[in-house]
Amino acid sequence: MALLLSGCGYTVGNGFSPDIKSVSVPIFENDTQRRGLEYQLTEAIQKEIQNRTPFRLTKGERADTELSGRIVQVRKDVLGEDAQDDPRQLQLSIMVRVTWKNLRTNEILAQQEVPVAPEAIPLQAQAGFAPELGQSQATATQTAVNQLAKQIVNLMEVPW
Repeated sequence: MALLLSGCGYTVGNGFSPDIKSVSVPIFENDTQRRGLEYQLTEAIQKEIQNRTPFRLTKGERADTELSGRIVQVRKDVLGEDAQDDPRQLQLSIMVRVTWKNLRTNEILAQQEVPVAPEAIPLQAQAGFAPELGQSQATATQTAVNQLAKQIVNLMEVPW
């Protein structure tokens, strides 16, 4: 059975490097006018790391790696209006730049930047909300932050 599975691309265990034991996640920088978003995103990333990875969160230089980032853009776009031109449905978009660095070797393990090369996928999350239905920008922000945290932690997985 082991011989059959050895050539099929299956791996045993999780998709994270066994050589890395700890990660430091300093508070992300924020180039936008949306204050406090950097704390919300950093906390979501830390929770995602704790829930999905074998890595231990550590502060500063004691960590094997550092995951740092910068919020580069937050947009709120109107998707639909009512007859009086009031916004009926909106979309919130958050874009970030992220670097995961090995602190022992100074090697960049993963990096996504905005703007990115055409073949790369930018780290961007979107969440729609409709104020008329009782949805708020706060809930849309939390949804987008959670989506971004998942995308960022996905960068930490070992490529196939």
